[in-house]
Amino acid sequence: MSLNTSSNALAEKLQSRDATREPLVVRNILIAIALIFFLACLILPLILVFVEAFKQGMGVYFEALINPDTLSAVKLTLITAAIAVPLNVVFGVAAAWCVAKFNFRGKAILTTIIDMPFSVSPVIAGLMLVLIFGTQGWMGGWLMENDIKILYATPAIVIATIFITVPFVARELIPLMEAQGTEEEEAAIVLGASGWQTFFKVTLPNIKWGLIYGVILCNARAMGEFGAVSVVSGHIRGETNTLPLHVEILYNEYTFSAAFAVSSLLALLAIVTLILKTWVEYRQEKLNRSQQDSSV
Repeated sequence: MSLNTSSNALAEKLQSRDATREPLVVRNILIAIALIFFLACLILPLILVFVEAFKQGMGVYFEALINPDTLSAVKLTLITAAIAVPLNVVFGVAAAWCVAKFNFRGKAILTTIIDMPFSVSPVIAGLMLVLIFGTQGWMGGWLMENDIKILYATPAIVIATIFITVPFVARELIPLMEAQGTEEEEAAIVLGASGWQTFFKVTLPNIKWGLIYGVILCNARAMGEFGAVSVVSGHIRGETNTLPLHVEILYNEYTFSAAFAVSSLLALLAIVTLILKTWVEYRQEKLNRSQQDSSV
């Protein structure tokens, strides 16, 4: 009886595997479509950026990179990322801690607010800042009376970048913290640890790879943001242009080699981000495997 039952179970398992296994021709077609899409939409444009950047020689390439306007755009981009990313790390960790570790009234509202930049167009986000800080905006009159300049200056660019990049750290940490639960934190508190000691000694080591992953994505988006920054920057050459805006200006002026040269900097940033992202995913997967093996 048991032999017949095991045989039937094995037959059903093999049948279910065969039912979900696509024919070889179908698999090859799907793989070919995926490869063509990957090459046409990702690899080929990336190659063309570098080909066009070096088309007129190394001299023209480096001349475009050391141009004062380019250096100003690089400086502003780095300053913006240096301010926006740490602030979003602090907010993202705090928000993820609250959402994942505590139950409170308004939790769903907080989660919705975190996801808002994903659903709002960056251009709309820039227009919202114009309505707030513009001369005809809610705070425009007060800002002009006190000689405070936010719109069409670095503060507006930083604020727009912070708004757009808010979800990246929090959204990486919330599911990770929820999966880890609260048992270790509760044990630390029972043993006499304070809230900060629990965070730095227990929570932070457990989320470090997820945090690094979120920081990488947040930094990449901060440096590559175009829509919201374009609205609030004023496009003042050499002052309020980040790298993406500078590329647009060069391209509109038909200086294609310079535009592609500056674009190559953003492409290199994307490649470095992809490498770091892959490395962090590998380390996190390796850590998860080791934890599963230790639990077994």
